[in-house]
Amino acid sequence: MSIEDIRAEVCDLHRHLTRWGLVTWTAGNVSARVPGKDLLVIKPSGVEYDSLTAKSMVVCDLDGNLVDGEHSPSSDTASHAYVYRHMPEVNGVVHTHSPYATAWAARGEPIPCSITAMADEFGGDIPIGPFALIGSDDIGRGIVETLRGSRSPAVLMRQHGPFTIGPTAKAAVKAAVMCEDVARTLHLARQLGPVDRLPATAVDSLFDRYQNVYGQPLMEGQ
Repeated sequence: MSIEDIRAEVCDLHRHLTRWGLVTWTAGNVSARVPGKDLLVIKPSGVEYDSLTAKSMVVCDLDGNLVDGEHSPSSDTASHAYVYRHMPEVNGVVHTHSPYATAWAARGEPIPCSITAMADEFGGDIPIGPFALIGSDDIGRGIVETLRGSRSPAVLMRQHGPFTIGPTAKAAVKAAVMCEDVARTLHLARQLGPVDRLPATAVDSLFDRYQNVYGQPLMEGQ
């Protein structure tokens, strides 16, 4: 994919953040790594979602410096860049302030793996990452420290909100959508009483099936 193709994809993926109620006003962002180059594409800072275009997406290097674009990059760019530098398997990063996931983050409490959909997508609890201030790569450091070696593509940064990663930007967006969904479900369940965790063996089995069996097989040439 060319940089222009990735700009168009990243712009389009931001529509899912508003569609699923994961952001308000100009908060939140999606980024994608540019394959074969030490570059990323990310949402500009402070631009309303209805005004986003492929051209308004910003290209930065993996130190977070602006390379091409008419706007300043997102205030989270340094953190995204840190993730790309230290997790080469990651090609997409998403940050939202989705209300239920952010509520768990505000409490500093991981979301327990208590339903099958959570085992499928996250392979266990959604962990809590450390508190870090916006503007430097400190949030990125916390993301990497928390998710490296974890099956979860999501982390709740303490008193901030969820960040998700993926092998593609679309996969990271899906993880953000599912993170909010399970955060809401587990919150509602706990209003009814204690909630049991799934047995570890069941989590392993569900995760393996969902990651390796679920869905349609790719045909030759796809």
